[in-house]
Amino acid sequence: MKLVRTFGRGAKAAEALITSLEQRGALNMERVEPVVREILTAVRQRGDAALREYATRFDSLGSSEALLVSRDEMKVAWEATAPKLQAAMKVAQANVRGFAEAQKPKEWMISPADGVKTGQVVRPLGSVGCYVPGGRYPLPSTLLMTTTPAQVAGVQRIVVCSPKPARETMAAAWLAGITEFYRVGGAQAIAALAFGTATIGRVDKIVGPGNLFVTAAKTMVSGECGIDMPAGPTEIGVTSEIGNAAGIAADLVAQAEHDPEALAVLITSNEALAAAVESEVKVQARTNSLARQSLAKQGCIFITETVAEAQNLTNRLALEHLTIDSAADLKWVSNAGSIFVGAYAPQSMGDYVSGPNHVLPTGRNGRVRGGLSVMDFVKVITVQQYTRKGLRQLGPHAVALAEAEGLTGHAESVRQRMK
Repeated sequence: MKLVRTFGRGAKAAEALITSLEQRGALNMERVEPVVREILTAVRQRGDAALREYATRFDSLGSSEALLVSRDEMKVAWEATAPKLQAAMKVAQANVRGFAEAQKPKEWMISPADGVKTGQVVRPLGSVGCYVPGGRYPLPSTLLMTTTPAQVAGVQRIVVCSPKPARETMAAAWLAGITEFYRVGGAQAIAALAFGTATIGRVDKIVGPGNLFVTAAKTMVSGECGIDMPAGPTEIGVTSEIGNAAGIAADLVAQAEHDPEALAVLITSNEALAAAVESEVKVQARTNSLARQSLAKQGCIFITETVAEAQNLTNRLALEHLTIDSAADLKWVSNAGSIFVGAYAPQSMGDYVSGPNHVLPTGRNGRVRGGLSVMDFVKVITVQQYTRKGLRQLGPHAVALAEAEGLTGHAESVRQRMK
């Protein structure tokens, strides 16, 4: 990991590095945009034929292998899963469901004037596509994280796409009751979900994490269908003054092993802690080649001059996962995907069983939203109801505003109802 002081002689270089990290989302996607655009165009124009070509090239799909994973295959996978893992999946699913139930927005009505009612109703999306990465590791946890809140929301059609789905992922699909599960991944899977093919019907919204190609594809199809957020290669931030070096290093290594493009950052004004974490990371990543690769490429330890500067830098970077020292620190955090508080909250707990979703915004999108939630699977639709008395009370104000804007038709539509 690079040790970077934000003050003194290194201040100028540090600011340049910070600025580049602030631009990380756009710059990373620019690298893969031409390839992704080609894939999207091919699937839009040639449907299943292009989808199969890419799945064969990138995901080793057999020529006679069905795109659809059958329920029988999922059942066999579940029955072959060790009871210990089955129990873990059930706990994770229950906690994610409970959290989503608590998040679900409520319907309500108020009366701003006599004879007037306004409020909201909540309706589920018609269909969603849940992307589950499968390149380096099986990710049954991601299948549960994406499908469970959709089920709580009441989405009728839930489609899962995952390249080379592992037995564990198919087992999770059986537990979740999934009936549409396709052996496709990458930008080609996003294209199929967005545009539709003969085999895979298009969906209203696509959710889930992925590599740069998947993230770029989601962004590019967002004019065709809804997406949750750019949820690209993992990011971890730890902002600490008193943390345990071994625990901090363990979190940095754990998240860094996701992807060679993962970003791992420690921010502190405590030079002794910075040095201790740097040493611990070297020891703990010694046998983890993927973590070593991403930490060498993008790992940073920022030593700031003051605690306030460390806090400000944390919010500037708006990292996906953020660990802080105590609940008192929550008051200054404004930008993060998900927050982990204290020495006994390893970020890996959030990846699996805590309940809050592990599909989180990357590329500084923590400035504008948090992680995937049940709200991503519903529409909050506003409602307005008037009696004649209510219209006569508020109508003249609407007429005045319409006339001030020069919209005479708007004014007349109110007058007609008031007669």
